[in-house]
Formats: sequence, C-alpha cells, structure tokens
Amino acid sequence: MSETPALELRHISKRFGSVIANHDVSMSVRKGEILSVLGENGSGKTTLMNMIAGIYYPDDGQILINGSEVVIRSPKDAYEHKIGMIHQHFKLVEVFTATENIVLGLRDKGRIDLKKAAENIREISGKYGFDIDPDKKIYQMSVSEKQTVEIIKVLYRGADILILDEPTAVLTPQETQKLFAVLRRMRDDGKAIIIITHKLHEVLSLSDRVSVLRKGEHIATVVTAETSESALTEMMVGKKISLNINRSEPKNLTERLMVKNINCSSREGVKLLDNVSFTARSGEILGIAGIAGSGQRELLESIAGLQHLDSGEILYLDPKTGKEENLRDKTPLQIREMGVRLSFVPEDRLGMGLVGNMDIADNMMLRSYRRGKSIFLEKKQPRTLAEEIIKQLEVVTPGVSTPVRRLSGGNVQKVLVGREIASSPSVLMAAYPVRGLDINSSYLIYKLLNEQKENGVAVIFVGEDLDVLLELCDRIMVIGSGKITGIVDARGATKEEIGLLMTKTEGGEMYA
Repeated sequence: MSETPALELRHISKRFGSVIANHDVSMSVRKGEILSVLGENGSGKTTLMNMIAGIYYPDDGQILINGSEVVIRSPKDAYEHKIGMIHQHFKLVEVFTATENIVLGLRDKGRIDLKKAAENIREISGKYGFDIDPDKKIYQMSVSEKQTVEIIKVLYRGADILILDEPTAVLTPQETQKLFAVLRRMRDDGKAIIIITHKLHEVLSLSDRVSVLRKGEHIATVVTAETSESALTEMMVGKKISLNINRSEPKNLTERLMVKNINCSSREGVKLLDNVSFTARSGEILGIAGIAGSGQRELLESIAGLQHLDSGEILYLDPKTGKEENLRDKTPLQIREMGVRLSFVPEDRLGMGLVGNMDIADNMMLRSYRRGKSIFLEKKQPRTLAEEIIKQLEVVTPGVSTPVRRLSGGNVQKVLVGREIASSPSVLMAAYPVRGLDINSSYLIYKLLNEQKENGVAVIFVGEDLDVLLELCDRIMVIGSGKITGIVDARGATKEEIGLLMTKTEGGEMYA
C-alpha cells in the first residue's frame, strides 16, 4: 500500500442555510487501500462523498488528488480526476445492454464501436473477476449484475478512486462475498476505494482503515485490525451502547394469520405472488428474507388490503372474538380496525400514511391513534403520544408542532414506526423499519419489536440484514420471485443457507 494519499480532504466544511452538514473535516485514502466511512444518520457521510463526486461544492477547505489541489465543480470534473461514485440506487437504462449503458454519455471521435467496447468490458471483467455478459439487457439482470455494470462503468472511464454507497444493502451473502473478492483485487491493483456502510461486521472484514464521522465532524481514523465493533459504535454515537439483540423464547404461540395459496399479478399480467402459503403466530417474530423486489411489498400490502389478489385466502383469527375472518373480503380500514397494522418504510417514507405538511401530533391522530394500551403509556392524547415517541425513539425535531416534511428521512421513519407500534396491534408488519437508521436507533427498534412479541403480538419483520434476521427472528421465511422457497428455524439457520434459498425460484423444504 502506498503512503501517498490518492485523495486527501483538508478542513472541508459545507453548510445548507443554517444547517452545518460538515465542519472542518480532514481525512485521506491511499492508493491500494479500502477505507470505510462510518457515521450515524445525519453525520455528513453522504454530503462529504457528494463533494468528492462533484455533486456538491465545499464552502471551505481543499481537495487534493495525488498531492495536488484540484477543483471539483461537477461529476464531469470528478471523472477527469479519475473519481467514480457507485450510488446505492442505480442509474441505468433498463432497455439498453450492459455495453450500451457503460459507454452512454462518452464522447468519442465518430461513432462508438460497441463490439470493441464489449471486448474492453470483457478485459476489465477478466482482470478483476467480474461475471457479466456485455450483451445482456439491464431488465434481464439480477441486482448484483446491475451493480457490476455500475462498477465497470466507472472503471471503463479510467477511475482510480472509487466510492461505493451501501454496496451490499440488497445483496445475498454469496453475492456480497463475490463483491468483496473483486474489491480486494481492485485494491491490490492500486485502486483507492471508499465504502459507506452501516454493517460493522463488513467494515471489520473488508477495510484497511475506518474513518468515523459524528454530527458532521471527523472523530477519528483507525486501523481496522486494531479496533472492534463496540469501539467503532462508541465513536459513532459518543457513548457506549449494547449491540445485543435479546431474543426471548416464544410463549403461548397461537395461530393468528393463515395465508393460503394467494396469487397476485400486475396489470401487465406478470406474477407478483405465486401460490404463497404460510402462518404467522402471536408471540413470535416471523422474518421475511429475499432479494429486493421478490414480492415482499406485494405480500404485506395484500394482507393489509392494499393489493388486489387473483386468488387465495388470508384468514385472521381475531383474539377478541375468537372468530376466523377472511381479510381478502375486507377494506383496508376494516383490516386496520381489527388490529392488523402495516408499518412499511419504503424509499418514499411520506407515501405510506404520513402527511408531510401536517405536524407530528396531527400525524399521530391521522389514522392510527386508538384508545387503549400502548407500549408507551395508556390512553394518551395524540399530542402526548407524539411527545412520548419523540422521547423514546430520540426523534430529532424542534417539537411536536414541526411539519413532518421538515424532518430528516431517518426521523420520519421513527415517527412512522413509533406510531404503528403505539396503536396496540395484534399483527404488526414492519417492513425495513431500520432502513437508513443509525445503530443506536436500530437496536431500539429491535427492542420494541421484541416487546411486541412478548405482549402476544404476531410480528412479521421484513429485513435486509441477514445477521439481524438470524438474531431477532424466531422463524425466517425466504421469498424468491414471488414464491416461498423455504421457512427455517432462525436459531439453527446460517446466512449461507438463507442466501441459497434467496436465489432459488422453486419452493424449498419447509420447517416449522
């Protein structure tokens, strides 16, 4: 590894009005090094990377490439300085081939020779160990293949400094290991690689050094081999926190939701759910694992009455009446009144029941506030409930009268999850409830879900992190291409086993 910094930041600051996103940040990445950048939500990681990539321009400070100061005012400038950023959300044209996407936007003399470009792509793939067909259309690709196209795109343009934003968020364990092997080969070839991630175990297994940001400031850069998860967490949060998920044993298990042979298709006739059957029990957490877009959203929305079904039944055993009801015949409002709650956290967090222009207290009252017991306090008025959620989940806001649209994405998420949990459900469906949340907030959400389970709620948890699914859940159901490929006991399953089920398309062996 060279001691010469490939990229160096000196005293970088960035403000958006009165908000200070970064303050006096100095850090560097060397040639032949993988640097992880860690920090809580709002710590300034993305803003800092966007300044390197030319999306933002710093208010103060210097950026140096190979020891020389440079000015980066646009992504084009970043490319000219051999900097390439692979964003979490891919920017690809679905109907184009890999080759067409990779050369898109390049200015060449005359017409671009696609055949020659494909040969160059194969050379890059062979050098670093990528597995990609240059002639394959994007819409035919898996998530990992699309990510590969994005990485090759910046390498094709000559990037020596690569920035990857949450690169493993939607990958299976096997795909993650393949990506890590490629990144290590790129590092050995002298590339400087920066990775933004929330997954501490990945940081420790992949990176050479770790830089920690807190509240927009650079706290420290440490050698990965000389640190630990607890030490990194303390640097990120500023205090010691427990990284243990205390999973209790299921008690008084009762069948609460029986999904039987449900089928669902898109308007174009594409099968979204294919003969899905399973049972969710009160007093347990049923995890759902799967590659993004495998049918998780459609499944939960079907149960909540938001998705039309072609066939099948969703039977709900009402704990109050003891009666069995078919939710397929109910409206979303009727389903909610029965105690079935959907807390779905999509990319558009304001799209699932929060009104941006209304304040936090009014959003409590909007559709979820009900009299009765909650995990916070009993029979609270919406305003008091809002104050309690702000306190319990550490929502960063001036007060309960703040419009939801003025909160950061992570804080909007806390309000949404807290509101659904506070509504005394009998079935709680939490989809990606910790997506984008920092470690401290994530573990608080895990604790609240465990408390719901212990209160006799049937919890269905859709997650992206397999380590968390294995630690938090009692059973894990794997969905692939709209089919259930297996249900396993979380206490005895492995990440590799679940990863294999995630890539299957036929039903696997079921376990109780």
